Amino acid sequence: MSGPEAPLPSAQAAARARQATLLAMAVLGTAVALALLRSLHGWTGALLGALILAPLAAPLPGILRRQRRTFAWATLCLTPYLIYGVTESVSNPSVRWIAAVVLMASLAMFVALVAYLRLTRDPHTPDQSR
Repeated sequence: MSGPEAPLPSAQAAARARQATLLAMAVLGTAVALALLRSLHGWTGALLGALILAPLAAPLPGILRRQRRTFAWATLCLTPYLIYGVTESVSNPSVRWIAAVVLMASLAMFVALVAYLRLTRDPHTPDQSR
């Protein structure tokens, strides 16, 4: 496929980065839900579980609409999951494997978010890193 109808390589890479973000988000949500199921019980546990998963669900509409600003602030929503993954993998042997999955999924989602931002930036904007 060539000519004007061919997608740009950066557009294809950005689409793959978005897909990787959504996949990492799904893995992270599943791992957090598994960790919650091991430790929380009853309706108070369900309420607490919803509060714990809220930072992960907050950026989902903007990510589905491909809004760059959402990809930027979604990196901040990963902080609680990174903290949980590190502390539980060090201190709690019974949930170490779930904490490791949460940590790896958080890092994968962070890398995918940053990759999407780098691939979709405006090439005409001057580089401010200098």
